Amino acid sequence: MFRNQYDTDVTTWSPQGRLFQVEYAMEAVKQGSACVGLRSRTHAVLAAANKAASELSSHQRKVFRVAEHAGVALAGLTADGRVLSRFLRSECINHSFVYESPLPVSRLALRLADKAQVCTQRSWKRPYGVGLLVAGLDETGAHLYYNCPSGNYFEYQAFAIGSRSQAAKTFLERRFEKYNDYTPEQLVKDALSAIKETLQGEKLTSSNCTVAIVGRKDDGTMEPFETIDAKRIQEIIDSMEAAEEAPAEPSAMQQEEEGTDAAAPMDI
Repeated sequence: MFRNQYDTDVTTWSPQGRLFQVEYAMEAVKQGSACVGLRSRTHAVLAAANKAASELSSHQRKVFRVAEHAGVALAGLTADGRVLSRFLRSECINHSFVYESPLPVSRLALRLADKAQVCTQRSWKRPYGVGLLVAGLDETGAHLYYNCPSGNYFEYQAFAIGSRSQAAKTFLERRFEKYNDYTPEQLVKDALSAIKETLQGEKLTSSNCTVAIVGRKDDGTMEPFETIDAKRIQEIIDSMEAAEEAPAEPSAMQQEEEGTDAAAPMDI
């Protein structure tokens, strides 16, 4: 049997129990530029690689604020991502107007998943060809969700999507267990390092990445979701490069051995 017998309609099942158009939409996410998300107990960070279609064009925006307490980063069809980010913004505004409180991040991810799922069940629609990382802060702390074109959504401590995202996932898997206790600056540095893993040798600068952060300060007040200034990002990148180039300091044991050798008298 040929695949094209069953991929002309999103509601047609293959004999293997697969919906090929949904799988094609998930493949579109893998073709988009990389995005990374990670969180601690109090903060969540989103980072995206900025890829221009050509040397003559600017890059498309990949990180969007949907409310004071939440934002999204997307990989895949940016046009679909803009539509979904406007939907999320409307949901947050409506909830705030009715209940006079921010929409919980878990509910936000659920509503986005429900909207994506409808497109897998209607023959006159197509799945959204975009994956979104939803980061936000609510009463229970910081959260990070990945919303898939299939309508599934998952909560993560750290995750990466887009092209060459496997390298970023490998980097995050080695370090995610400590993220709960990380400071905001440590989270930003790891997000930039993960993005760097996806660039395949290309130099990381403030012009080819975007980083946003949301969280709660030590005094309990909220830091609204905002994109970090390019100048500040470049300062962080420079400090990371300086730390990598600095020679490793000798351990205390090595220093003690060197001091003992220097003080020992000659054996004649």
